[in-house]
Amino acid sequence: MRYPRLRDLREDRDWTQARLAQMLNMSQTGYSKYETGENDVPTQILIQLANIYSTSIDYLLGETQNPKRNV
Repeated sequence: MRYPRLRDLREDRDWTQARLAQMLNMSQTGYSKYETGENDVPTQILIQLANIYSTSIDYLLGETQNPKRNV
């Protein structure tokens, strides 16, 4: 799994892939491919996910262990 935090953050909120995909205005299948790493997550989607989860893009990508944004 290339983006494990995407799944972890979603599951922490008890959201389905379908619900999150709807929030992103995309299909569940398309979103699923991001979680599995089959498709790279576009920058615009990363920004949306960081906003939804109130975290940093670096955290989503596993580049830091700190989920807080540097504001």
